[in-house]
Amino acid sequence: MTNDARFEDGAEAPLRLKALDADDLAVMSSLTQDAVFPAAQLRWDRKARRFAMLLNRFRWEIGAKAVQKERVQAVLAFEDVMRVQSQGVDKTDPEMVYSLLAITYQPADDGAGRIELTLAGDGAIALDVEALEVVLRDVTRPYVAPSGKTPSHPD
Repeated sequence: MTNDARFEDGAEAPLRLKALDADDLAVMSSLTQDAVFPAAQLRWDRKARRFAMLLNRFRWEIGAKAVQKERVQAVLAFEDVMRVQSQGVDKTDPEMVYSLLAITYQPADDGAGRIELTLAGDGAIALDVEALEVVLRDVTRPYVAPSGKTPSHPD
């Protein structure tokens, strides 16, 4: 007789998720909340119509009450991007570090829409997309969070 896999068995496995609708994106948003990244890790390939960022995300999937707080580097890639706009993002300072708070999607009537990345400190990045297709992929092994704490937000 074989044993079924347990949820705990996947704790070290890297995330590989794809969002194709607003519900999928809400899950991805919760997993990337409080991810940090320097401005130098933002890339828009206009020709390929891809916007990507390398994040250091908190591993919410292991639980905020976990004894050892962990982060992991992950690529967050948006496909079919037609236009990128930003507010509160200093493109002249590649070392400036930003914190991602949420990812939301506003669909248009024709299947296109706008993805908004809300950043701490009133920053935002807006992506006009032809269709919703977002990929989140962990690219390193988890490491102990430098702060040793779970991110929190004042009420």
